[in-house]
Parts: sequence; C-alpha cells; structure tokens
Amino acid sequence: MTTDAATTSEGAPAAPALDARLPEGPRPLPDGRVLDVRRLDPEADAALVHAWVVEPRARYWGMADRTVEQVREVYAYVDSLSTHHAYLLRLDDRPVALLQTYDAQADPLGEVDAVEPGDLGIHLLLAPTEDPERGFTALLAAALAPLAVGNTGVRRVVVEPDARNEAAAERLRRTGFEIGPVVDVAGKTARLAFLPRAVLEALAGAGAPGR
Repeated sequence: MTTDAATTSEGAPAAPALDARLPEGPRPLPDGRVLDVRRLDPEADAALVHAWVVEPRARYWGMADRTVEQVREVYAYVDSLSTHHAYLLRLDDRPVALLQTYDAQADPLGEVDAVEPGDLGIHLLLAPTEDPERGFTALLAAALAPLAVGNTGVRRVVVEPDARNEAAAERLRRTGFEIGPVVDVAGKTARLAFLPRAVLEALAGAGAPGR
C-alpha cells in the first residue's frame, strides 16, 4: 500500500502509513546480557524458524503444517513489504525469539473498527527452551519498548493473540496491555489488546512488570 494512493471508504485521503521498522543492532540489558535485533533473513533463517513454528506450543502461530520452503516463502514475502517486517532476536548470540512488526492499518487487522492510525502491530514467538526463564517476556518487552517509543508515529501497540490463548492474554495484562474485544481477522478469532503510548513510555523508562 502506498500512502498517496490510499483512501478511506468515504474517498478521503487515508492517514499516512506508519513506519513499522525497528532500529537494528545490539542493546545492552541491565543484567549485563546483550539483546541483538536483526532483520530476519528468509534464506538463512528459514530452517530455524520452521523448527520453532512446528512445535506444538506454537500452534497458535498457524504454521504448524508448513515446510521449510514454505516458511522461507512466507518470510520472503514479508521482507518484500514496506509495511510489515520480521526480526530475529538473539540474546548473547543465542536465537531467542521471532518478532514481527507492522502498520496495523495496512493489515487485515486494519478492517477492525477498534484499530486506529498509529497502531503498531506486533507478533512475538519465543524460541523453545528446556529451561524457561521466569519473566523473560517482560524482559523482552522492556528491552524493545524504547525502540517503539523512539518512533513518534506510534500511538499504541496492538496485538491479536488467538482468543483461546488465555496464557497469552494473562501475560499481556501483566505487561500493561488493555484487553480489547474478540474479533474475526482473516479467518482467525482473535482477542485484541492495546498498549497505550503513555504505558509504553513508562515501560521503556522503568522496566517491564514481572510476569
């Protein structure tokens, strides 16, 4: 979608597209570890991402039946878009999460009335681990919040977990998200949740609540 061609259903110019990219590079964490945010490479990272998305715990990601080649094709398509972006997160050089960011209004989610201009959509998939770290989702949220706050076009962060995923909803509440309505998005029944900019700024400045 291009901003100069986009219009609302009434024919008026649509709001300018949100730049959903995140700054890349290493970010020191308070505990001395380093979180590295890098663009996902569809060719080099497809096998790794495939191993994550076919795990039973990732069933809500919706890619359990995909092959490595299909995963590569999906993320090559994402990489070709100006409104959607995928990142591989590494903690001390260990891959720990797949992060996707997007302009919510340039997505099927944008058809939902609750979505507004300036909404930054996010999908986060944690890597499987035999030794889960307590509070790790909150740690990532605190580390990533300054990247979103640095974008003055971001008014809210919006997420859309599967409506059946109660564990995700509870983690979002603990992080400060406001739980929104259940909606149908591209054949998926999702529950929206929103993180207002004021809460995002507090999260960036003071660290994430524990989960």
